[in-house]
Amino acid sequence: MSPQGRELSADTFKQFTDYIDEIKELLSSDLWGNIFLNSSKNEVLIFWLLYQRKEVNMSEIAEYIHVPLNTATGIVGRMEKGGLIERTRSDQDKRIVLIRFSDKGKTQFQRLVSELMTYAAEVLNAFSPQELKLLEDMMSKVKDVLKGAKKKEETKKGVRRITIE
Repeated sequence: MSPQGRELSADTFKQFTDYIDEIKELLSSDLWGNIFLNSSKNEVLIFWLLYQRKEVNMSEIAEYIHVPLNTATGIVGRMEKGGLIERTRSDQDKRIVLIRFSDKGKTQFQRLVSELMTYAAEVLNAFSPQELKLLEDMMSKVKDVLKGAKKKEETKKGVRRITIE
């Protein structure tokens, strides 16, 4: 049952799964590679975090991408090995290691944003102003539903967050 008490009909479910199959084909590995430049989801999220904050420590990365610190360390290690980011010591406290973009990483992030903007513009130009408003309203509703589902899931699991300093 959905929140409004409606069940998803077999036909609606079939249409939804067919749509997902069609979209999957449109997001081919070549297109995905062009858009995300062969970066993983977590690498893209780290790029975004670095873009927003310029430099961060490992705990901030782990918290932002919702992974354990050792997982974040492995991802950052791969990105550093690929020349996308740099680790440096804090000027204020030499015990703290900060992560920031390398020149290559900045360039790759700029290409990533450029590719995303190109595809987004093509998609958005296909909609009328009324359709764009409807899309915005629908996306807001989807976000609210997913937030509710996440809260419900966390309540079930009894997730306990531990702040790492």
